[in-house]
Amino acid sequence: MTQPVPAATMKAAWIERYGPPEVITVRETAMPVMGPHDVLIRMRASTVTLPDCAFRAADPFIVRFFAGLLRPKAPIPGGAVAGEIAAVGENVTRFAPGDRVFGTTDPLPSAMAQYVALSEDAPLALMPDALDFGEAAGLTYSFLTAMPFLRDEAKLRPGQSILINGAASSIGTVAVQLARHMGARITAVCSARNADLVSSLGADTIIDRHTSDFTSVSAAYDVIFDVVGKSSYLACKKALKPHGIYLTTTPSFAILWAMIRGKDAQGRRGKLATTGLRPLPDKTKDMLVLSEMVAEGKLRGIIDRVMPLEAIAEAHRYVEKETKAGDVIIEMPR
Repeated sequence: MTQPVPAATMKAAWIERYGPPEVITVRETAMPVMGPHDVLIRMRASTVTLPDCAFRAADPFIVRFFAGLLRPKAPIPGGAVAGEIAAVGENVTRFAPGDRVFGTTDPLPSAMAQYVALSEDAPLALMPDALDFGEAAGLTYSFLTAMPFLRDEAKLRPGQSILINGAASSIGTVAVQLARHMGARITAVCSARNADLVSSLGADTIIDRHTSDFTSVSAAYDVIFDVVGKSSYLACKKALKPHGIYLTTTPSFAILWAMIRGKDAQGRRGKLATTGLRPLPDKTKDMLVLSEMVAEGKLRGIIDRVMPLEAIAEAHRYVEKETKAGDVIIEMPR
């Protein structure tokens, strides 16, 4: 038996067709309907990411195979959740009204709204007391992306060398902190203006992306993590040590072909990991790991700017410039 939400409508970002930031509007839409195992979250903040922009624009074209061939299947964008439990279904035991929670709706976007309904078994966790809603939203997306890449795909070990391309991005700032926690030697590629920030997060060496080509070296890195998808396995292969791995967050036919071909003669390989499609229990476990790391002071969020929901199109436009450092947070109307 479902439980209707008391209010009739809510405000949400809305995308009916692919295109530039102008296609995003803010409209009144129906409130979520809860089931007996669901929680209703009063959203306080979410975040705009480069993947959000890619899915809005259907660029690269390959995203249409995930989001809808002709138009978006899910009109409300966003996956990062940070808010308070407003109501719970009759069978819910994990959470109670008033709990501060953070997590994700991925793989189904719907977070850029005043309310979100999720199963209590969704990737949600209680927020540490010291964490604010903006930081929580940004860390959720970045951690659930960076951690599986570094821990599960790269299997990063103490003493290994890693290059992080896009180290000042939302994923990059978390990846630098995680790589430092894992004991790796970190080379960070970013703009010179962000060098001090990235160094403070744990990078050993900084490469200015505007003046140096990090792919020009030979056999320098065990792992190259291209968090912004601005290079390629082919361009980076020479810079990898034997048995090294190039990781990218950006889907393309080139990386899919590299994965099909597998390792080269020196054991080097390229990999795309669809972290948003991981099993929900795995993401739930990682939300608990994230909560613990934040509570222990091992990880912090980096916020570039905070914008209201009504400025969602402007936020997309700004994120697409790729000049931000950390997260662009969207605050929900109360």
